[in-house]
Amino acid sequence: MLLTLLDLVGSLAFALSGASRAIERRLDPFGIAFLAFVAATSGGIVRDVLIGTTPPSAIASWHYCAIACLAGAAVWFAHGAITRLSAPVAFFDALGLGVFAVVGTRRALEAGLSPVMAAMLGMMSAIGGGIGRDILTAQTPMVLQKDIYALAALLGGSIVAFGSTFGSSDTITATIGASLATGLRLIALKKGWNLPIIGPRGAAQTTEKDEPRI
Repeated sequence: MLLTLLDLVGSLAFALSGASRAIERRLDPFGIAFLAFVAATSGGIVRDVLIGTTPPSAIASWHYCAIACLAGAAVWFAHGAITRLSAPVAFFDALGLGVFAVVGTRRALEAGLSPVMAAMLGMMSAIGGGIGRDILTAQTPMVLQKDIYALAALLGGSIVAFGSTFGSSDTITATIGASLATGLRLIALKKGWNLPIIGPRGAAQTTEKDEPRI
């Protein structure tokens, strides 16, 4: 029950990020709802397919489609308030990232994966929605850029994976893992923290990209 609730919460956060991006791209209402659905479900579909849960929850239940439509409508009617956030897409994306990291990891553990691979699958689940959203709007996916993104999801998933190994409470590890992943992502955005990249002469660089901070 807890995992299902968290899955829906994460889907809502990603749906809001997709709808916000659609508003930025000036898409029509159908485009807003569709992009919200893609962002909300891509990560979960990847997770379920890889662990053999078919059909994936995102298309086996009407709840995810309803969440995407509601998120699209909310952003459509409240876009003025939402755009006052300095970076609404990044904000909602960070929330979904943390929640999906722990849900994906927990689902993987239940499917019998080792803690290391469960954390990896949690990370893949967390970044899937953002990748789908960014590709459809012709942007380089965040995970392929130098900012701290997938690493935050991996750390959050690792808390759940190794906490389970030592018999820690699922509720506690999920809360800590999601908070860590979301918090690290938001702080990295605010502070401009980035992973090093290789410059034209082979020197490591950590210059900030042009993405607005939250």
